[in-house]
Amino acid sequence: MSIRKLNDNFNVISDNLIKLRTSKHLSQADVASDLNLLGINIHKNDISKIEANTRVVKDYELYGFAKVLGVSILDLLVGIEDKLEK
Repeated sequence: MSIRKLNDNFNVISDNLIKLRTSKHLSQADVASDLNLLGINIHKNDISKIEANTRVVKDYELYGFAKVLGVSILDLLVGIEDKLEK
């Protein structure tokens, strides 16, 4: 099965994830560690790929990112219209 992109995007949270993570002074390794504590098995390299928009985000990962960053899922989806309505 091949993974499909929409308007050259594997995900729509990459930019927001970077902004939110760095605004909280967290490294990719910090976020991966916190996600693993929640039972979400992810490596910092996976976070790097998500931020580079070369990897799909699973729904439970989206939830985990929001929880770890202390934001709502909607905060991660800000600007989704711009990426989907090209």
